Amino acid sequence: MVGVIGVIISLILLMYLAYRGITVLVLAPILAMFAVIMSDGANAHVMATYTEIFMKAFAGYAKSYFPIFLLGAIFGKLMDDSGAAKSIAHAIANKLGKDKAIMAVVLSCAVLTYGGVSLFVVAFAVFPIATSLYREADIPKRLIPGSIGLGAFSFTMTALPGTPQIQNAIPMPYFGTDAYAAPTLGIIAGVLMCVGGLLWLTYRAKKAKAAGEGYGDHPDEAVNEIDTSKLPPCLLSLLPIIVVLVLNFVLGRKYFPNTDGTYLADYGTKLSKVTGIWSLIIALVVAIILTIVLNFNRLKDTKKSVNQGAIGSLLAITNTCSEVGYGNVIKSLAAFAMIKGAILGVSSNPLISEAISVNVLAGVTGSASGGMSIALEALGAQYMEMAKAAGINPQVLHRIAALSCGGFDTLPHNGAVITLLGICGLTHKQSYKDIAVCSVVIPLCVLVIVIILANMGVV
Repeated sequence: MVGVIGVIISLILLMYLAYRGITVLVLAPILAMFAVIMSDGANAHVMATYTEIFMKAFAGYAKSYFPIFLLGAIFGKLMDDSGAAKSIAHAIANKLGKDKAIMAVVLSCAVLTYGGVSLFVVAFAVFPIATSLYREADIPKRLIPGSIGLGAFSFTMTALPGTPQIQNAIPMPYFGTDAYAAPTLGIIAGVLMCVGGLLWLTYRAKKAKAAGEGYGDHPDEAVNEIDTSKLPPCLLSLLPIIVVLVLNFVLGRKYFPNTDGTYLADYGTKLSKVTGIWSLIIALVVAIILTIVLNFNRLKDTKKSVNQGAIGSLLAITNTCSEVGYGNVIKSLAAFAMIKGAILGVSSNPLISEAISVNVLAGVTGSASGGMSIALEALGAQYMEMAKAAGINPQVLHRIAALSCGGFDTLPHNGAVITLLGICGLTHKQSYKDIAVCSVVIPLCVLVIVIILANMGVV
């Protein structure tokens, strides 16, 4: 029982101290060792646990996912520096106009995120356009974070089949799936999230207009006007995004599954476990090369853009690796058997158990990818066995895991939420309610609907 208390205390400290700004790189190993000492007392092998469990899991996760973090960050940086991201957002905004300002911002974020551009790049690229549209339409500025959150942090991150975001890539090795897993469920979830969020934000805008609120007075707002003459054509900017989606599909569903992967036995793996990762890596590499070629004259310093993107990926991957290391240490403790039993005891249905465990851990860590990685490292194999016994398609496990990580992850201490509010120059008090509805409440409601459909046999 003392060990269980130690694990719970370490989780609470992880959430609290991360919220207070202490890096997970430091917190994860320290709190993991704290849990070890609480669990094993005088028999605790701290150094052996650190080097042989924590760091082994850290390195194993980096081996699997570092290329995706790296290439995704480089692609996003090139799309940003070339003006391609702003070009797409500006074209959508112009097409829809100020009368549909909220939809324009949401769709701009959605197209960029679904194309593989990182969430933070999307926020930086769309914010100046959002301020211009909302000011012109007299919509409160406080609704901008919710609009960006809906487009970038919800359905394109976790629901839509094929999205190259890391949250959709993580389940692939665990369940032998690809990025297009459970397409029907993904599309249904994506549509429900998008429509639900738009209805909420539109309601909030109409309520504010009736109260005579307007855009608001923001004297410290400093937004640089976009020189559209220097932006690349929209269709040219969309081409790399289309390449990512199409090539990822062709390789993952058509090419690799039809090749002879027997040689992989020499490497200790199976083709089904690497097909999704390989497809995404190749798709991103081709998109990066294409972005450079198409925007060679617009990129002021290609080498600098690539370097900054690469360096920028390091904190994200190492943070997640640390959380995975933490999860593996917890999994190795005798006390975890009780915790595992409690989690699995919530429901004999693996979809419900998976949804709860991923959501809770994403909320505790304040990270969608970190929470899902911890949950799948600890319980992924168990869920796979339960699904097979129940006749559930592994693709459904993939989609439920991805959808579940996009619920409690965006609680107030989430790094993306804090960064988004910082970009917009707003506070939690001003804007978090709309972020919460669009990226926590609605996704959780949609998750329940999807689980019901999945249990009815929809894939």
